[in-house]
Amino acid sequence: MRICLFPGTFDPITLGHVDIINRALPLFDKIVVGIGLNSSKSPMFSAEQRVKWVQEIYKDEPRVESAVYDGLTINFCRIIKANFILRGIRYVSDFEYEKTIADANRTLDRRIETVFLTGEPKYTSVASTIVRDIIKNGGDASLFLPDIVGKSIHENSQS
Repeated sequence: MRICLFPGTFDPITLGHVDIINRALPLFDKIVVGIGLNSSKSPMFSAEQRVKWVQEIYKDEPRVESAVYDGLTINFCRIIKANFILRGIRYVSDFEYEKTIADANRTLDRRIETVFLTGEPKYTSVASTIVRDIIKNGGDASLFLPDIVGKSIHENSQS
């Protein structure tokens, strides 16, 4: 079985992330969207909320799951028996950074391969950091988000 981990903070999950997941589906039997807890980052949304969004977006796609993990991505791959790590690339600078991580992961476990997919050009500017900034400043980030996520954020900002 070809199990793939798509690791990230997904704070929040964007249309760019969904694009990568959707285009990766034909390549793998199962994709686990791994919501990594990063002690150096203070997330805007709880890990539980981020898991719930992925579950709602992919409620009709049993091959996509989400889970929260802490520690090394390569260790989580071993736990979930993933032989692949999926990463999305928007710019050349993303590739340089991601290749460094992929090389380190390959050194730690040669059985786990990193697969890069380039994002659709229309999602190149979609980054969770920019989306969070728009939300923090009262802007409408719905153009960058799956409908479920945009509605959830809008409802929570109204209460």
